[in-house]
Amino acid sequence: MKNKVTVEEWVKRFRAIGLDDAVMHKWHELFENENPEGHQSFLEWLGLPAERIREIRQQ
Repeated sequence: MKNKVTVEEWVKRFRAIGLDDAVMHKWHELFENENPEGHQSFLEWLGLPAERIREIRQQ
């Protein structure tokens, strides 16, 4: 079993349960507002580069 989950795998799972782009954006927004440090940690855990993390968190 691998230790990492990719962004693509997360998106695939979100889509499988019916989330569209707008709802996924709302999920990120809620995560950022309620737990910014946790959101940062989660994005780093996904292996995203720092620039992409900044973009996501600024949206």
